[in-house]
Amino acid sequence: MPFDRIQLSQEILRAAIGDDWPPEQVDAAIELLASSDGKFPSGVRKLPADLIRAVQRERLIVAMLKAASDLGYRQTNVQDVIDRAGVSRPTFYEHFSNKEDCFLAAFDTSAKRLRAKVDAATKEGDTWREQLRLGMEAILAFASAEPDTARTVIVEARAASAEAVMRRVELLDHFSVCLDTRARQLLPEARFSEITASGVVGGVEALLYSRLCKSEFRNLEDLLPSMMYFAVLPYEGHAAASEELALAGR
Repeated sequence: MPFDRIQLSQEILRAAIGDDWPPEQVDAAIELLASSDGKFPSGVRKLPADLIRAVQRERLIVAMLKAASDLGYRQTNVQDVIDRAGVSRPTFYEHFSNKEDCFLAAFDTSAKRLRAKVDAATKEGDTWREQLRLGMEAILAFASAEPDTARTVIVEARAASAEAVMRRVELLDHFSVCLDTRARQLLPEARFSEITASGVVGGVEALLYSRLCKSEFRNLEDLLPSMMYFAVLPYEGHAAASEELALAGR
């Protein structure tokens, strides 16, 4: 199956290692990769060796996300990852012990970025429903901008190891706790059970899964009204939830 070598985006690389290295060195690494077919050229390098190792590790993580999305976790092997990353087999094993180790690192890195994006988005809202909508928009924007990552986290993690499945559950639990906490803070008069948030998060995840497992990445933002209706309904009732569907026609 033909494939393209991955290209690291500035956003992803800075999110992964930006706190550990000066911005100018990270930018220099990105420029060097962009000018050399996505891999560090051989010979003398002006960048610190530790920075190069950090970038290579991130390349392998992004390559794992791409390979798992393209081929499925079970069909992906180490060679598929290193081919897409443009690194050697010894470089892979400098960072990861096996395919599962790399996949778990890719999942953890992606989940961390997703949580950060959703958390930052919801802080911009004043009311519960505003925060909910902003959080949903952030999730859909993440999936649209990084379809390989979204498919791997939501779809392929189900087919991976038992540890990957548990980390996927932990990610969903994180969003459930956030939803439940904010509902209790901002909707003090609402009546709902302790498992309402889990049901909402599970339903939203199932809707995304149904799209991503078929690689239907286009127009994911069109799911927002339905997702909002489904989420608002158990907390504020049919009338409030219907308002979210009505917004789609405006």
